[in-house]
Amino acid sequence: MREIVLSQKEIQEITKGLGEKLTERFKSASSAPVFVGVMKGALNFMMDLIKNVDVPMMTDYIQISSYEGTESTGIIHLKRDLTLDIKGKSVVIVEDIVDTGYSLHYLKEYLIEKYQPKEVIICCFIDKKCARKIDVDVDYVGYTIDKPAFLMGYGLDYNEFARNIDYVYIPPKEEIELYDKLSK
Repeated sequence: MREIVLSQKEIQEITKGLGEKLTERFKSASSAPVFVGVMKGALNFMMDLIKNVDVPMMTDYIQISSYEGTESTGIIHLKRDLTLDIKGKSVVIVEDIVDTGYSLHYLKEYLIEKYQPKEVIICCFIDKKCARKIDVDVDYVGYTIDKPAFLMGYGLDYNEFARNIDYVYIPPKEEIELYDKLSK
């Protein structure tokens, strides 16, 4: 039995609330912010979030990986870089989940070093502070979970399965075993 962490309705409320805060932050900005979605997990969150941000903006995507199965390896691999020039711009990194902090720390430093943006703002859907291994400042958080659970749904996956489910849940062991069988 799946333990639901966030329902579809709760997710809509989170994206609306974060969108309103980001609208407020950028409504008087002299240049358009660039929202950078971290693929693939943040795609669902990014699409719902930007629908609720009422300012001119640009969007791009970057892809990194650090997971094997249900565990973060701590080793970050850049798989897809940005296509836009973000030098001197406000950049909002849109991330699905922050757990160990390694990925976001790497990504923020990488963007600053390579592109010299005006600022880098982090907006995450779920903050799993209990798993933090490196300190990383998250500017906007949709939901904080205080238990070390593996989460799936709404972009969060297990070996590419369950990204399409429109709520967030803790999968039962049997579901993980099924996905292992299906991926062979």
